[in-house]
Amino acid sequence: MTTILITGANRGLGLEFSKQYAANGWQVLACCREPENAPALTQLANEFSNLSILPLDVENLSQIDQLAKKLDGTAIDVLLNNAGIYGDTAGHGFGNLDYEQWSKNMTVNVFAPVKITEVFLPHLQRGTLKTVVAMSSLMGSLADNGSGGSILYRSSKAALNAAMKSVAIDNRAKEIAVLILHPGWVKTDMGGSNAPMEITESVSKMRDTIAGFTLAQSGEFLRYDGTELPW
Repeated sequence: MTTILITGANRGLGLEFSKQYAANGWQVLACCREPENAPALTQLANEFSNLSILPLDVENLSQIDQLAKKLDGTAIDVLLNNAGIYGDTAGHGFGNLDYEQWSKNMTVNVFAPVKITEVFLPHLQRGTLKTVVAMSSLMGSLADNGSGGSILYRSSKAALNAAMKSVAIDNRAKEIAVLILHPGWVKTDMGGSNAPMEITESVSKMRDTIAGFTLAQSGEFLRYDGTELPW
């Protein structure tokens, strides 16, 4: 059975990815901070016997090591680094930046996905698809930034893009394909109700992009529909 590990699986994109992959017959390792407070994910686990819930707070890097050891010997085909935070809040723009929150942004949005990719590399090498997906954002594009603001989120996603590009290059010889993916502006807690795209549509299109992704494309920054994005 094809296996995917998903972080931040208790809501939003992560929850929908878990649902769609489970419904498609994949073994889903759905990670979230507090499984006991994840009713929607628990409901999915009750519905699909091929979905397992695993506790993981990605901000705690030692927990990432512990989970990798717990899953030692498990083959993982797709590693989906979905967990992320926005961080920017009203009243804390330039001139009054929250540096403690900025540090948290970097840990959750950059350090964690790189760490997860690093420690789960042996699991990926046991798999067939050997694909890493980093959930990024067009807001991490320097070329696309024409409006400013959102310094914490933009900088963390730009850093994620740069880091995962290097991860792609460093692991090409191991045949690990790294996809840096933008989900679009989606109706989630982060995206808000004014977003033009439904979450089911975004995830369905991203699944198609992940399925068609090849090692030759490793390190590319793509939109949900597979089109390239500016760095």
